[in-house]
Amino acid sequence: MKALIAALCLMLAAAPAFAQDKSKAPEKAPAAEKKADAPKAKKEPTEAQKKQQERMKACSEKASDKNMKGDDRKQFMSACLKGKDPDASPKQAAQQQKMKDCNKQAADKALKGDERKSFMSKCLKG
Repeated sequence: MKALIAALCLMLAAAPAFAQDKSKAPEKAPAAEKKADAPKAKKEPTEAQKKQQERMKACSEKASDKNMKGDDRKQFMSACLKGKDPDASPKQAAQQQKMKDCNKQAADKALKGDERKSFMSKCLKG
């Protein structure tokens, strides 16, 4: 009987520790635990992201070679990243326009895969 009373007293003494006020507890603790438990997986960039990174690197190098700074550099980078090369020769500009037109035609025809490659090849040659 004494053991039973002692156990009840211990349970009553420990009850306030289990019934904590949630409003006083920090809310970010569970999130911090999740972050610590979850391994950090680094996502690989997609092909489009890799192309954009390469384009940014090339444009930046061109701008640096020309010692461009400030607004001139911003304008150059903007045009370069859009695919408009201010230093392009008329022949290059014509080829870029042809590529753009053929690409649009292929998209309008909803061509994909080998059909698209074949169409683009013929379009760009002719």
